[in-house]
Amino acid sequence: MSLTNSILCLFEITDPNLIVTGISKERCSTNQRIHVVHATLSYQLLKCPHCGHKSLIKNGTHMSHLRLGTLSGGRYEMHLKRQRYQCKDCSKTCGAKTKLVNRDETFTHNIKHQVIVLARDMLTSKEIAKLCGISPSSVQRILNANIHLAYRVKHLPENLCFDEFRSCNHWMSFNCCDAVSHRRIVTLKDRLSKDIIDYFEARFSVQERAQVQSVTIDMNAEYGSFIHRLFPNAATIIDRFHIIQLAGRALDNERTQTIRTIQDKHSRLYHILKSQWRLFHLDEIKVNDSKAVYLRGINEYMTQQNAIDLALDAFPKFRSVYQTYQGILSAIHQKDANAFQSLLTNYQPTSNQMDITINTFIKNGSALLNSCRYPFSNGPIEGLNRKIKALKRNCFGFRNIDNFFIRISLIHE
Repeated sequence: MSLTNSILCLFEITDPNLIVTGISKERCSTNQRIHVVHATLSYQLLKCPHCGHKSLIKNGTHMSHLRLGTLSGGRYEMHLKRQRYQCKDCSKTCGAKTKLVNRDETFTHNIKHQVIVLARDMLTSKEIAKLCGISPSSVQRILNANIHLAYRVKHLPENLCFDEFRSCNHWMSFNCCDAVSHRRIVTLKDRLSKDIIDYFEARFSVQERAQVQSVTIDMNAEYGSFIHRLFPNAATIIDRFHIIQLAGRALDNERTQTIRTIQDKHSRLYHILKSQWRLFHLDEIKVNDSKAVYLRGINEYMTQQNAIDLALDAFPKFRSVYQTYQGILSAIHQKDANAFQSLLTNYQPTSNQMDITINTFIKNGSALLNSCRYPFSNGPIEGLNRKIKALKRNCFGFRNIDNFFIRISLIHE
């Protein structure tokens, strides 16, 4: 293989009219070392592109400085001598063209591809610029020119997930994905109800929106207020994690209130409620009631069930909250909608922290029971949000929300 073919293959250049004449090393005005590939571009041009006559003659060359993709983290350029032609009839000039680069541009397609690939790896613009030997502003210009946000997805899936995340300047942005394939559907700049409604009504017909069967949301009340308007045949599902989280928060609030009533801060009951709080969040089935283990904080050997019983026997009010929490946990894990409905119907308020939680559940009764009837959850969209948060953390935040959404579209492709 000749030197020309070796160098062109190294940079993935397939233009047969390019001929490499040499390689050198230079330094730019910032004292940065540049690896320069010297090449010529020439071929027989028959007709004038302006008038169409076959009267072209060679008219010298034009030097173009092209930026190549990096090989080892340095800056690589191609000094390309392009053949110029002049027409004898119209006196206009033209030059040899190559598919290596677009017209009136210096960045080749190879370096643009490298920038996009590195951006998918959630690197900052400065890191990408350092690896490719270009400026951070050039990185952003390449991304803005080559990444275009889709107007809408081709087909609206039957099962959707709604959630939000913090984007730029403390704004909360809306995110939506397919509950089955985990494919991102849309990311909006804010989570206002009017903007979400305008997006779906403007881009999807009534027939398309009527095919949606379910929408999974968290405990955000705003989503439930317009889901039936957008998707008339969709069932609203509240994510099971948020149901258990809300019930667990009520259990913790009641536990902390119970701790404050204990005068002796060195008593066994105080240490059980204070240090062994995780035991009360365990499912009753998973609580060990046969093997004594050393419990830190209490500094005694006892079974987990014994520690729980000591606290529940001493505080009947806390026992009531604990039993309600276990009933919710059991109904969610077993996906028993009837047991959940019976628990909400037969609940008797006792002026504790669980009363507010149960009232919230009753207000969202049908959506709450659908969490036991359908297999969908907000896990897929929480995974997408985690990737967005990782991107934001790696890049130390974004000031421009448009640039942020371009990077989001890259990591979700």
